[in-house]
Amino acid sequence: MKSLFRNPVFCKLFIAAFASQLGTVVGNMAFAYYLVDRFSERPSLATTAELMYSLPTLAVFWIVGVVADRFDRKHIAAYSDWIRAGLTLLLLVFVHYDLIVLCFLVLFLRSSISKFFGPAEMGLLQGSIGHDQYVQASGLNQIVMGMFMLFGMSLGATAYHFVGIECAIIVDGASFLISGLLLAWGDFPENARMPNGKSRIRELRFSHLITDFWQGLRYITGNRLLLVLISGFMFFGIVNGVFAVLPIFAMKYKLSPDNYVVYSSMITVFLGIGFLLGSILGPRLIARFTRTPVLITGLFAASLLIGGLGFAGRVEVYLVIILLAGIAIAPINIVLGSWMPELVPARNMGRVNALIDPVMMLGHSMALGIVALAFPVWLSVTWLHYILALATVAVSFFYLFSLPSLVRKLEVQSAAEREASQSETA
Repeated sequence: MKSLFRNPVFCKLFIAAFASQLGTVVGNMAFAYYLVDRFSERPSLATTAELMYSLPTLAVFWIVGVVADRFDRKHIAAYSDWIRAGLTLLLLVFVHYDLIVLCFLVLFLRSSISKFFGPAEMGLLQGSIGHDQYVQASGLNQIVMGMFMLFGMSLGATAYHFVGIECAIIVDGASFLISGLLLAWGDFPENARMPNGKSRIRELRFSHLITDFWQGLRYITGNRLLLVLISGFMFFGIVNGVFAVLPIFAMKYKLSPDNYVVYSSMITVFLGIGFLLGSILGPRLIARFTRTPVLITGLFAASLLIGGLGFAGRVEVYLVIILLAGIAIAPINIVLGSWMPELVPARNMGRVNALIDPVMMLGHSMALGIVALAFPVWLSVTWLHYILALATVAVSFFYLFSLPSLVRKLEVQSAAEREASQSETA
């Protein structure tokens, strides 16, 4: 991991992504506390705010990847930050005057612009580090995710309590400015910034967007290994959807009805600790056993632990199992996060990366809809855990029966290509 931080380009990219995420977490959490505090008689506003963060995925997913593959990724990521900084200033004005409808409009626009950052940032990362560093970079991202899970809620609460919503929004906007400046100052390789050559926005037509989008879809469907991996993301969306509400339900309706708020927060802390530990362990496991067994074993272990949560009759047992589940889940994320840059060429990275979010959101929305309809009339908290465990073990068996043969086929193909290139040079 030290070699990553010796790379000044990676350092700027990492700090920029960290600053952008930090501002988003602090601003979003502080805004949630503001809504609950200022409009306590209207709890639906907090749910509406969450929709403003998630709905833009469905609105712009078909264009963000195309833009990342057609234009300068450095400029896309930097301007994404700077436009969000400008929108954050508008949010500050609207919050000051309690113009809540306009606040939601700004949140929707800001979230839409943020979707352009991810594919561009992933493309820059892919072209700025070596193939042997993808696992380390993915592990580092998981460590950061664990830290935000540990401290994200408390950072937002602290900012709102001590400096108020307006100062928290200023911190949010400043983080975007810093992130954009770091990206603008980064000396990224030309092939990372514009793998498909230079394009001008004035030359862009709607037909080009549609054509490029369908080319990205055809690329995924034509690569069976990539298609299998991305198909699994729908199940991950289902898992995320159920898990978004399950810990609160478990505490409120089963383990600790009187103290469910405190213990629900502790679940996030224990899961974050598990992510940190799993992020340290994951790269070592991948180096020793390769990606496929780590992915399948991790999913199977996670399914057993999630099923164990359904059996837990005490809060302490539930928290320990949550920590172990975090340790099991982190290597899964590292496998997937480090595998994509190896499988996808730079010219298609934006479109492939942009299609993952809507696939996960489809599963996420399906799961939340089923929970809303079935709980607690037909399904208990315990059975929600069991269903989640079954979904996870289904993914593990899906990968078990499909991945090994596809990976072997890819290895044979890669070996043949290397031999052919060596014979040509000889």
